[in-house]
This record gives sequence, C-alpha cells and structure tokens, in this order.
Amino acid sequence: MNLFTALRAGFPADLARIAVETADTPAPLHYTWGDLERGSAMLANLLASLSLPPRSRVAMQVDKSVEALMLYLAVLRAGHVVLPLNTAYQEAEIAYFIGNAEPAVVVCSKRNFGWVARTAFNAGTKHVYTLDDDRSGTLLDRAAFHADRHEPVPAAPDDLAAILYTSGTTGRSKGAMLTHGNLLANAQVLHEAWGWAGVNRAGGHDVLVHALPIFHVHGLFVAIHGALLSGSRMIWFNRFDPRGVAARLPEATVFMGVPTLYVRLLAEPALTREQCARMRLFVSGSAPLLIETFEAWQQRTGHTILERYGMSETVMLTSNPYRPESARRGGTVGPALPGVGVRVRSDKGAPLPAGEIGGIEVEGPSVFAGYWRMPQKTAEEFTADGWFKTGDVGRIDADGYVTIVGRSKDLIISGGYNVYPAEIEGFINEMEGVAESALVGVPHPDFGEVGVAAVVARPGAALDGEAILAALKQRIANFKVPKRVFVVPDLPRNAMGKVQKNLLREQHKSLFGG
Repeated sequence: MNLFTALRAGFPADLARIAVETADTPAPLHYTWGDLERGSAMLANLLASLSLPPRSRVAMQVDKSVEALMLYLAVLRAGHVVLPLNTAYQEAEIAYFIGNAEPAVVVCSKRNFGWVARTAFNAGTKHVYTLDDDRSGTLLDRAAFHADRHEPVPAAPDDLAAILYTSGTTGRSKGAMLTHGNLLANAQVLHEAWGWAGVNRAGGHDVLVHALPIFHVHGLFVAIHGALLSGSRMIWFNRFDPRGVAARLPEATVFMGVPTLYVRLLAEPALTREQCARMRLFVSGSAPLLIETFEAWQQRTGHTILERYGMSETVMLTSNPYRPESARRGGTVGPALPGVGVRVRSDKGAPLPAGEIGGIEVEGPSVFAGYWRMPQKTAEEFTADGWFKTGDVGRIDADGYVTIVGRSKDLIISGGYNVYPAEIEGFINEMEGVAESALVGVPHPDFGEVGVAAVVARPGAALDGEAILAALKQRIANFKVPKRVFVVPDLPRNAMGKVQKNLLREQHKSLFGG
C-alpha cells in the first residue's frame, strides 16, 4: 500500500475539521483535512504532468511550511521518492546530493534559486521550482492549474519512498533508502506504543505541537506520521520559539523535541505545571538527553520525558514505556519496540550478556533497504544473519532497557585501553558549574590516541580546566582521564542538536603534534 494512502486513512471523516493551525505566521492560518487532501492532489497532478519515470527522486530544500508538508505527501501519492535536504546545506553539499541522487525535480527557496538551479541543471535535472514559507513560489503557481483530485499511485511495501542522507561525519554522506513498508510499519507501531488513538484523556482529540524541522526523521516521519495516522490536529511552528511553544501547551496533548528544545523551554518562566496540565506525552530524541534535564523537567512540569532511539536508517527502534509513566528511566532509551530486535555484540561478533558494553545491532520491519548506489557499503553494514550494525555502542540491562554509550567511531583507544566518551562526559557533567561537555580522541605520539574535553560552563560559573582534570583523577582510572580540558562558550551542533564531534576532532587534531 502507498504510504500516503495509509496515512490518509487516518484522516477524520469530517474533512472540514482543522488539521493544521500555524502559530508563527503574521496571522494564524487554518488548514483543514480537506485542504491537505486537495493541496497534495494538485501538487501530485503537477508531478504527473511532467511524465517523470516511475520512482523519480524529488529533492526538497525548502523552509518549513504546511505547503512543504503537502509537497511531501504529493511526492508519495504520485509514486515518487522524496529527498528532504537540510536547509543549512551549502552549494558544495547540494551539488553532491544532486549528483548522487540525480533528482528529476528540485524544489528550493527563492533566495537560493540562482545557485541551486545552476547546480541542478548542470547535473541533468530538468525541473526546478521555488517554494517559500509565505505560500509563494513557482511550485504553487504551476500547481494552481491542476485538478484537486488524484488517485494515489499503487506502491508495494518494498518500493522506495524516501532517501535520507546521513550526516557524513566520517566521510561522504550516504543515502539511506527507506521504503513505503519501512515507514508505514514504524508509524503503525508508534501509533500503538505511544497511545496515538486520536483521543486524549480528557475525551478530546490529540493535538501535537510541531516545532521540529521536517527534513529529518524526527519531525517528518515520527511527528507528522503520528498526527496524520491518528487524525490529530497540529499547532505548527515554522521555527522553534520557546515562549510561543510554552504559550500553546495548554491547548496541546503531545510535544516532540530534541534535548536543546527542552533546555530552552526550561529557561522560560511561563513553563509551569498548569501550562502542561492537559499534556499527555513529551518525547525527546535525536541526541542524548542529560539526566539533569530529565529530572528538571519532572520537577518543573510534573511530566516524565519519554526518550526513544532511532536512526535515519531505521526510523524508531526503542522507546521508554508510554504507560506507566513511572517505568520511564532517565539515561536510557527504553526497550525494543514490538517487532524490533536489538542485540549487543563484541567487536569480534560474540554475543554479550546483560550489562556488557558492545556494538548495537538491530533488525525489524523498519530497517532500511540499504545505501543508495553503495552496494559494497550496504553489505559491510549488515551481519551475515541480516542484522544492521548501527555504529552505536551501548548495553542492554536485564529488563531489556537500552543505554547508548556513544558511537563506535567516537571510541578512544588510548595506550591499548578502550575509553568510552559518554562515560567520561557523565563524570564531567556532574561537576559543579558544568552545563555540558564533549570528549573526543586526538592523535598522540605515545598513546596513539588521547582524550580532549570541551566543557561549557553554566551561566555565572567560572570553570578551570586543570581543576576539572584534578577532580577526574580522583574518580576514574588514569587512562580514562583526558590529557586536556578546554572551557568553551558552546559546543558545535547540527540542526537536530547533535554535537558535531568531528569538528572538535579537527580543531584539536594537531594538539600533540599528531
């Protein structure tokens, strides 16, 4: 079944009901479920009029808007493959993605049309349109001439629906191929696991505050699919605004965010238990949530954040329990979701007992079909028995709860000993005056590799790198202690809030003459 058809089946019978309300446009805009149906139909008919080959790629590098959501739905219902691209990507990055994916259609913002169109036309793309977040652009101008009814193109579960390029921190980005079956299976399991029944505990329908980007798994697949599949209204922020989000929480029941969003909301005086009284679920993912943030949120709002774990290649894999709320454990990402297999193995492929740290491997219906045009890389990332090697390092306790320790590429081997950055960061983050930290490995002439830490102070706190080192030496084995600690104003992050350790490694790679 075409993923769009499955999502549309969740629309309420009354298509005149409000599906999306914008929260940060000059005046609120209200889109009905019928608007989503008709708007995506017109865009799908525009794509059909181009006589594209089946399963053509349609690249989207546009600012967040409800029209961009309609374009995503239109690509699915027209039987093509969506290629969402981060709006922060620059010309060289876009040139690589377009050259690698060879999209038949590229949609970009008007401000970038000149260089995007030149790049796309040089790569052989024949159709380039513009779309801005003020409901303008050539895409909508052309779609206006097309009918508002469209029969979705049939799709098999194994047919490609989307290509998501990974961050590429260890080399060229890889295009993870996700099928209609992958995305639908995950949407359905989360629908049940997180109580997306479309009806909240007060007897009304769920309302999602959507404040995430829509070029990424979290905002595009997890949040939007959850709302559409359950017929739940969305309060739509084109850009995250902590004050604005806090003001709308009394109308909502569900919020999804990366840890940075929760930290910023905690800085808002308007965030109170009263504001959150109607909420039933706060979800965090895409980056580790500090235990301090987890506990501060409990104390401030009376709610326990639900942490989960997923990847571009797999969508969601694990989740802390929805009910009872008391079963959610800070610092863990919960047990495997129904139908998902998660195991931990040594670097030699041996299974590890509960509590032992090793490489995390997964299997299940949402695990991707492979990397676009990289058969050898795809083969390398799967085990002989078909499990995907996530590249994450972690452990599974006796109750099945998964704790992520770090990325295998972040592992530091110093003098022959394994050093897991997340462990050291945990000790540093517990110190008075520390807001957060990041540990990376850099070349060293004697030890091969040593740890270097970047530490951010809390507002008003004064930190000293040497004092932090001295404190660590009292608490952990000497081989785990970083050789240097730098106090910095902030850590480099990508659009989803993940710390870009590759930038820190690059910055300090010559520190010891490496």
